[in-house]
Amino acid sequence: MLKLFKYLRPYWWQVIILIAATALQVWTTLRLPALMAHIINDGIVPGNTDYIWQVGIRMVGLAILSAIASLISSYFSARVGTSYARDIRAAIFTKIINFNILDVKDFSTASLLTRTTNDINQVQAVTIMMLSMMIRSPLFCIISIVMAVQTAPDMSWIILVGAAAILGSVILIMALVMPKFKIFQTLVDKITLITRENLTGLRVVRAFNNEELEKKKFTKTNDKLTKLLIYIDRILELQNPLINIIFNGTTLLCSWIGISLLSKDFAYLGNMTAFAQYVTHVMLSFLMMSMLFVMLPRANVSAHRINEVLNKTSKIIWPNKTSGMPEKTPSVEFKNVDFSYPAAEEKVLDNISFKAVAGETTAFIGSTGSGKSTLINLVPRFYEATGGEILINGIPIQNYEKKDLIARIGFVPQRGVLFAGTIKSNIKFGAPEASDEAMRKAARIAQAENFIDKLPNKYNSHIAQGGTNVSGGQKQRLSIARAICKEPDIYVFDDAFSALDMKTDAKLRNALKDITANAVVLIVAQRVSTIKDAEQIVVLDSGHIVGKGTHLELLNKCKVYQEIVKSQLSDKEYDTEIKMAKKYQKDSKISKPANQIDRQMPGKVEYA
Repeated sequence: MLKLFKYLRPYWWQVIILIAATALQVWTTLRLPALMAHIINDGIVPGNTDYIWQVGIRMVGLAILSAIASLISSYFSARVGTSYARDIRAAIFTKIINFNILDVKDFSTASLLTRTTNDINQVQAVTIMMLSMMIRSPLFCIISIVMAVQTAPDMSWIILVGAAAILGSVILIMALVMPKFKIFQTLVDKITLITRENLTGLRVVRAFNNEELEKKKFTKTNDKLTKLLIYIDRILELQNPLINIIFNGTTLLCSWIGISLLSKDFAYLGNMTAFAQYVTHVMLSFLMMSMLFVMLPRANVSAHRINEVLNKTSKIIWPNKTSGMPEKTPSVEFKNVDFSYPAAEEKVLDNISFKAVAGETTAFIGSTGSGKSTLINLVPRFYEATGGEILINGIPIQNYEKKDLIARIGFVPQRGVLFAGTIKSNIKFGAPEASDEAMRKAARIAQAENFIDKLPNKYNSHIAQGGTNVSGGQKQRLSIARAICKEPDIYVFDDAFSALDMKTDAKLRNALKDITANAVVLIVAQRVSTIKDAEQIVVLDSGHIVGKGTHLELLNKCKVYQEIVKSQLSDKEYDTEIKMAKKYQKDSKISKPANQIDRQMPGKVEYA
């Protein structure tokens, strides 16, 4: 927890006030037993009523002052503790939001949620206790011992016996529960994971009638957590009877020794009364500290988990400023790029080279697992290439400052993601300063305008968390509109047309041509119809490029592409495509040398 104390620095002046108020409370509280001893010895025993009133009024004043000091210290301990937790929560969220995909996978989403909520709550609770008790209890304990010894030195050994007994019980309890707290946090992570998986995958669970299986998984983990909590609670509950035995035993011992001394000197009555109160303060101080020491191990585990996130060094390092002069004409170039996941034996991408230029569409197609999405995720640096070089607008991608690079890219993920808010806030998510006209234009190009205009509140219509109140196709169109509204240099569509019907797909791609004349367009797709008009199609197979060219060029020379096309067309349609490809190849060879084949597509061919 010590590493987290740096977040207390902004509140140093409040901590000073808290310490001063606590010291005042301790001093005023511990003055009362001494004054009580004076009342008994110098007021009650000799029958001096005036003295009793005089000292009594002072005691009332000190009690009021102690209460005020207690309120001040309690207020600032709560204020500092909650502000401290708020700052840690903000720091951990900022760290997480800047993680790349691989960094998140190192922890798992469920674990990061638990660390941001449950772990910080544990640290906050202990910090508030520390601010209120870690100062007050030691002061009470030390000063009470000193004053007790001064008041009744013959009975001071009783304090040592009581303190030793309490310390022994606390050490025993800590030794039994400390190893269990780490297991507890791991099980809480697992509970969060199972709950999150079932909430997000509820349709799949029901579709496969696997509710009972998921219940068993949850019950198994839940039972383990319950048994562990029962064990921890049983051990912690031992604390109360042990402390009561020690506390009552110490009080009994004080009375026994005090009465034996009182029989020799009746004037010892005030001292004995004051000593008993000081012993009570000492025992209560040890009790409070023991409670804190029992909670500290659990909070320390939570603090360690928080520090793991805060001290995580990202696998992708961004410079503070873009170095080099990016070209004005947008381009994306891969030069012998390799990529493999950490600890993976095989490369996901191997020796990938191509160049995408402004005004042209470069498409990527291949079987599942061929590396298409991984390749496209290298462009915004969601992953870091493990070999080769990626150039954006003519300079290495590592030279870009993060905001500068992302500002140039409009990314539409494979799975459309919307945020709680309105349609307007979602479309303007990447360009908050965009005008309403630019927003409407983006929606129109993305073929989203028709369904938006039918909604009662149109662009101010509510979007639920995760976009659960819109269909998959509507969600995808809004995600595309969000990228278009940004007006980037590079458009990246990661299978972003998969939820659209063929007619909407064709309309959207035609509308995109008007705004992408000076931009690079990268498309990952499964349907050949989505990419057949692309100026450059890159065919991937098991992480390798096995073909590169236009639709008709690839039909002539790439077997993998031929198989993909054949799998999506009827025999008659496929034969027609092959004939067109052969004719195109023949005409190209007649009109130009082989190394200067015109890549302009012949007339557009629609699939049935």
